[in-house]
Amino acid sequence: MDSYDILKLDNQLCFPLYAAAKEVIRLYTPFLDELGITYTQYIVLMVLWEEGQINVKRLGERLYLDSGTLTPLLKKMEAQGHLSRSRDPRDERSVIVTLTPRGLALRDEALAVPEKLMRCVPIGEEDAKELYAILRRLLPRFREPKGQ
Repeated sequence: MDSYDILKLDNQLCFPLYAAAKEVIRLYTPFLDELGITYTQYIVLMVLWEEGQINVKRLGERLYLDSGTLTPLLKKMEAQGHLSRSRDPRDERSVIVTLTPRGLALRDEALAVPEKLMRCVPIGEEDAKELYAILRRLLPRFREPKGQ
């Protein structure tokens, strides 16, 4: 075995994860374009549809997004009328994001998106469940202290 085999693209876990994620997001694009939102806006809205409101720090944790990515995204979504941002009266350092009626109304339009997407993703139901389970176990491990 060549000592450089470890550097071959086909031997990297990161590449199929990256490429598959990119392709799935590409499949989402036409469905989300109909709603006038991007994939990242869609996942923000999904959290808000669950929570109604959430502070920015917790939203970033849920979505694995840093504030440098989240802040301009939330500003744009606020300008579109999907959400509002306000300071937490209990802690002025914290910003609360709240779903607007317009953002809530978008939920009904988005109902068909998951089903449409699954018809486009070339994976069987059992494989999809297994992949989901593996990824759900993996994600929290990125937050564990290093060296464990």
